[in-house]
Amino acid sequence: MHAIAAVALALFLVVTGVMHFLAPGYFRMLIPAWLRRERLIVAVSGAAEVVVGALVLVPCSRRFGGGAAAVLIACYLVSHVDALCRSRPDRPRLLERPTGAVARLVVNVLYLAWAVAVTGSAA
Repeated sequence: MHAIAAVALALFLVVTGVMHFLAPGYFRMLIPAWLRRERLIVAVSGAAEVVVGALVLVPCSRRFGGGAAAVLIACYLVSHVDALCRSRPDRPRLLERPTGAVARLVVNVLYLAWAVAVTGSAA
């Protein structure tokens, strides 16, 4: 079961990383404006997700990859907390309303827990 969770996380990271290059506009929209350099951040984070996913996929690097995935996913908390702070109930997009912003944050925390679980099970 632990190997299945690790492979699933690896595939999730690789696919999401590739999507950064196929649909960069969506990912740029998730980056807080005050960070600037959205294109660079999207490209670097996409490449990092592909590399980290590959590390998680290979059993001998799974523990390191899981830890790297946890750190990478934790970095994304900045974006989700920023979205929550800027959310308003009158916004047209669900992810810009408080409910959507909370959902983004909760899902990101679940991804983080997934990565930590993979790291712990790679022993």
